Amino acid sequence: MRGPGVNVAVFAGLVNMTKESLVRPRGSNRPPCPVDVPKQFAGDYEEACLVLPDSAKAAAALGRRCLQNILRDFVKVKAGNLADEIQQVVDSGKLPSDLSESIDAIRNYGNFAAHPMKSEHSGEILDVLPGEAEWTIEVLEELFDFYFVRPAQRKKKREALDQKLKDAGKPPMK
Repeated sequence: MRGPGVNVAVFAGLVNMTKESLVRPRGSNRPPCPVDVPKQFAGDYEEACLVLPDSAKAAAALGRRCLQNILRDFVKVKAGNLADEIQQVVDSGKLPSDLSESIDAIRNYGNFAAHPMKSEHSGEILDVLPGEAEWTIEVLEELFDFYFVRPAQRKKKREALDQKLKDAGKPPMK
């Protein structure tokens, strides 16, 4: 039996059916991860962006994981639970205040994704909504900009200025 897009073969009384369908690669509506972001952080970010349309919980959990990896492996906070790690970064005063306030949102949404919590009012399990998971991704993008992108841009500009000063017979910038 044959029809459009269907191939059926009968062999020894068994029927084998296959269906052909067009499969497109997954994409994301988020910007690509900046090249200055180390791969160990970019991978979780990119995966969170890819799964966001299908699972806000998965995207929030990946965002939480990415944040914790940045804090432990790049910022070098003392490892513990994520709330304590975030508090160390906030207490350091090195992040802009709006970013300090936002990083705890990633922890909270990640907890909703990983641990079933019920509403005290309705008794329903609190799920992560797509807009909430998207916020975690936006906060990661701000962290990437703060920790990786802007320092790399400043370094390139300083190197160019120092080269120009050298060419002019001047000492490098202090």
